[in-house]
Amino acid sequence: MTFTERFAAFVCPGDTIACTVDEFTVMARIVPDDCPKAPDQRQDGFWPSLYKDAPGFIGPGNGFRKRFAKAQAEAEAVMEAWRKGDWFYCGIVLSVALEGVTLADNAASLWGVEANYPGSDNANLTEVADELLPEALDTARAVLARLRAAPAGEARA
Repeated sequence: MTFTERFAAFVCPGDTIACTVDEFTVMARIVPDDCPKAPDQRQDGFWPSLYKDAPGFIGPGNGFRKRFAKAQAEAEAVMEAWRKGDWFYCGIVLSVALEGVTLADNAASLWGVEANYPGSDNANLTEVADELLPEALDTARAVLARLRAAPAGEARA
């Protein structure tokens, strides 16, 4: 089971894709990540390094200076694009509905996902949604089971 729709190559917060699994309608949406940390503060090894024990070590061998310069230029370009707002971190949030009634608005989610990352086609966004789909369906089935088990007239929140 996967989403048949795909997120676009350029996305904005609020963009969605949807699929139907059994009787459930599942929607994946892009929500801005509210963590203000820059990419180099979020990712160990973001900046390349010539030191073998450093997280960004580029590896030994011939041409290490050229590889280091290339990796450094790429890291600087990614940081500049992030500062300009060309790409951002987001959450992929799945909601599940049954016959138009939302059972779980946040049935599953993953945060800190890169959207519009330089050189990316955003395929990672749909991959994350696909990976979250089983969890979202499990959540919806649990909510539905609780609703069906509640005595008539009892509040169903």
